Amino acid sequence: MKADPLPTAPIEQIRQHLVALRMPRALEMLDHLVQRIERGQLGTIEAIEALLAEELTIREGRRIKAALQMARLTPIKTLAGFDFSFQPSLDRNRITALAALDFIDRHEVVHLVGQPGTGKSHLAIALGVEAVRAGRSVYFSPLADIVDSLARADREGRLRERIRYLCRAQLLIIDEIGYLSVGAAAGNLFFQLINARYEKGAMILTSNRGFAEWGEVFGNAVVATALLDRLLHHAVVIQIEGASYRLRQHVDLLSPARHHTHAGAIEPPPRRRGRPPKVAASNQLNSVT
Repeated sequence: MKADPLPTAPIEQIRQHLVALRMPRALEMLDHLVQRIERGQLGTIEAIEALLAEELTIREGRRIKAALQMARLTPIKTLAGFDFSFQPSLDRNRITALAALDFIDRHEVVHLVGQPGTGKSHLAIALGVEAVRAGRSVYFSPLADIVDSLARADREGRLRERIRYLCRAQLLIIDEIGYLSVGAAAGNLFFQLINARYEKGAMILTSNRGFAEWGEVFGNAVVATALLDRLLHHAVVIQIEGASYRLRQHVDLLSPARHHTHAGAIEPPPRRRGRPPKVAASNQLNSVT
């Protein structure tokens, strides 16, 4: 049963209100929802809820997109897109627990440690995306960019300001620790950042080097010890052991057996081309007898 047509004047007023409130998606959906009300397919309260839900969905999408850009989480990686079957050493339940984001509230440090290509950066970014969707502030950067920005700020006399900026995010993600040695001066600057965030903000760190090797990374064993003293105090350490996901289709090219003779192996004599050599008659008789 169709309902009576809704008065035109109030609809036009609603339309003007939506324009004034900058609700373009609700404005776009208005006529469609009014038609459903008039056909008896939708109640008035349900129509209002649908109108607001559509607008809220659009606004939330815009918020997430802007927050991801501000966080430098591009390209976007998700937990749904991670191939856990390729890394059987990784406990999926631990990653799922981290995605609940309680570690952010506890100001903990998550360490993702493993060889290149094992998925450390993917997981770090995916957890950052989960945090953004939950309304948390996030900042992502490789270690090299972090120390470069700190060194530049130090030269310009605004190191304290830069450290304050990097402490604003509820979650700071620092990627690629250990790929390059940054030196003692950069290690000292990095320590000041870590000390400022200690027990005040959560972090995710990815590294292809064991903690015992951090003295080489930061050019000073004393600085490395001071860093780890703070970074391992409230920490979750996840060691990923496995092959590179990026090289999974080319693993045969990296096998030494395909390109080198094993030590001690006797190589067969080269094959001669052309007709086989003639055998002397005496040799033929000997081989028969």
